[in-house]
Amino acid sequence: MTEFTYQEPLLTLSNVSRQFEGELVLRDINLQVRNITRPGIQQGQVVGFYGRSGLGKSVLSRILAGLLPPSTGTVEVGTPAHPVRTGDVGFVQQRYPLFNHRTLLDNLLVAAARKHPAAEAQARAESFLERFGLAAHRRKFPAMLSGGQRQRAAIAQQLLCSEHFIILDEPFSGLDIAMIDEVKKIIVEVTTLHDLNTVIIVSHDLTTTTAISDTLWLLAPERDAAGQCLPGATITEKHQYNLAQMGLAWQPGIEGRPKFAELVQHLKNEIRQSL
Repeated sequence: MTEFTYQEPLLTLSNVSRQFEGELVLRDINLQVRNITRPGIQQGQVVGFYGRSGLGKSVLSRILAGLLPPSTGTVEVGTPAHPVRTGDVGFVQQRYPLFNHRTLLDNLLVAAARKHPAAEAQARAESFLERFGLAAHRRKFPAMLSGGQRQRAAIAQQLLCSEHFIILDEPFSGLDIAMIDEVKKIIVEVTTLHDLNTVIIVSHDLTTTTAISDTLWLLAPERDAAGQCLPGATITEKHQYNLAQMGLAWQPGIEGRPKFAELVQHLKNEIRQSL
């Protein structure tokens, strides 16, 4: 098993619930992401977040990003920990929204300027263009970029204005195998930029997401003793999977291992049982 240790908490949800017009959508969610350290490696965190459609994944994502307050409970991020604020957590949606009337460089400058003075914002934007392989496209407008380039730009944009945390909504949707491999490399690159960087992947692609995650969350309803679903989806302790402790994190070619295939099948069965 790969050697690693856990350090301080980076993201903590305590008894988070959310109601809409009296209907309980999320119930009593308790989660924590801790800083992972590995000898000789700058190591960030990757959380895979699953759940069938309509259970509240988007609602929980917005709560995590500070865009929607919970009805009860708290979300704390950072070191030292503080209540999540808008801008602490970047949120890359499927359509990779960028300002269409601004060049790629200007899009990144707008993001960087939210947190840094002009000279530092310029330097950071230029640095991210290089790191994400976008420097040659700096003067292009979003309509001139490929889907993969737009995705990289949107990720860079959110990292420039957030505090080490980023949520990726369905980053593998509609991509061919080559592009999926490219996005996986980008996610790994993001986590190695800083040891506090934490990526939460909201996805229906169980295999790909599990292969690059060190932690999994499965949002599902709980059932009472009679087998009836309780109001509000939650993430129970049994639906929080520590892949690092299971020896299934940071392993090249992990998809071909029997233990990995068993876990993916288990996840599929758990999702089916939530119907």
